[in-house]
Amino acid sequence: MTAARRVDVLVVGAGPAGLAAAARLALAGAGRVEVLEREARPGGVPRTCAHGGFGTWTRPLTGPGYARLLTEAAERAGATLRTGVTALDWAAAGPVLTVVGPGGPETVEARAVVLATGARERPRTARLVPGTRPAGVYTTGELQRAVHLFGQHIGTRAVVAGAEEVSYAAAGTLRAAGAEVVALVTEHPSAQAGPARAQAARLRHGIPLLTGTTVTELLGHGRLSGVRVRHRDGRTAVLACDTVVFTGDFVPDHELARRGGLAMDPGTRGPAVDGSAHTSRPGVFAAGNLLHAVEPAGTAAREGARAGRAVLDHLAGAPWPDPGVPVVVSEPLRWIAPNRVTPAARPGGHVLRTGVPLPHPVLYVRQDGRLLHRRRLGPGTAHPNRTLTLPAHWHDRVDPEGGEVRVSTD
Repeated sequence: MTAARRVDVLVVGAGPAGLAAAARLALAGAGRVEVLEREARPGGVPRTCAHGGFGTWTRPLTGPGYARLLTEAAERAGATLRTGVTALDWAAAGPVLTVVGPGGPETVEARAVVLATGARERPRTARLVPGTRPAGVYTTGELQRAVHLFGQHIGTRAVVAGAEEVSYAAAGTLRAAGAEVVALVTEHPSAQAGPARAQAARLRHGIPLLTGTTVTELLGHGRLSGVRVRHRDGRTAVLACDTVVFTGDFVPDHELARRGGLAMDPGTRGPAVDGSAHTSRPGVFAAGNLLHAVEPAGTAAREGARAGRAVLDHLAGAPWPDPGVPVVVSEPLRWIAPNRVTPAARPGGHVLRTGVPLPHPVLYVRQDGRLLHRRRLGPGTAHPNRTLTLPAHWHDRVDPEGGEVRVSTD
């Protein structure tokens, strides 16, 4: 028989967003705050990132250091962290989940649920790269777990498919493991091949960058022996290697949200939320990279803390908002989050991405043809895989009875 328990707030996912939400809630006296994490230890993706760039300018940290900081803050505030526990499904119409852990299956009922399940990179199979099925094929997350958590041996010659922040982090992990990085391969032209600091890192380490190039086939039996690449002009070549790492191409870890019937945003492929992390299901909030794959850990943590504030209002009796007005984007913009405007939300601004470089970007926010806001960005700041921001002070100009709000570049 499945055991049943009650808590005040159930947080699913112990990455930066989940831990920040739990710390905020427990510190504010929200009652019993419980965090479920399917991995053996809390901390999320930063736990496997040995490089720096986490924390703040005054307190720079490596990924594991940042994960420890967030974990200790949540525990010190009084939240209960349960690792090795997986949320399987929703047990009822309200915020009730069936979970399984070392003690077997159980049902957990909560006054509020915060989904902070994060994002994942699409594997080789989802990218439809043909060829054999040899050993030596990784995503960035698999690589970093293998090297930093389990100390596994990685090959001696590696190709990294991608040229964005996470790609250079993967290259650093490979070099730390003793492998030579043969090349970074990206389908984008040179102008889109990652931010300036990433390209500076490439130059320092002397890693060749092949732009306008895609990996089209994996070669080898037993162990990878090489990858076939195709250049933009149609030429093909084989890069000899025993390891390939597919980086980027993140998707939200949204299975639990979908099973709960939450309204999903077609752009982000995560739950649709307003600025206070309300989803379409009363009592259920969402935060972090479940909403937008993928933003830095600091962004996820700030969103988790913001969700915590909204949960406190909900526990105090604030009514659940109506669906509100959707916020959508026009090409070449790819997605925007949050993607709903409701009067009840405490707007904290939006993050969005473009699919192509915009030399002199200007963002226009309109509803039913009426201009709500215009924002000029700095020249050369709008590139694929780089975050753009949009303040939310125009929310008070949105007609709650009007049509969708559209963000465009013209």
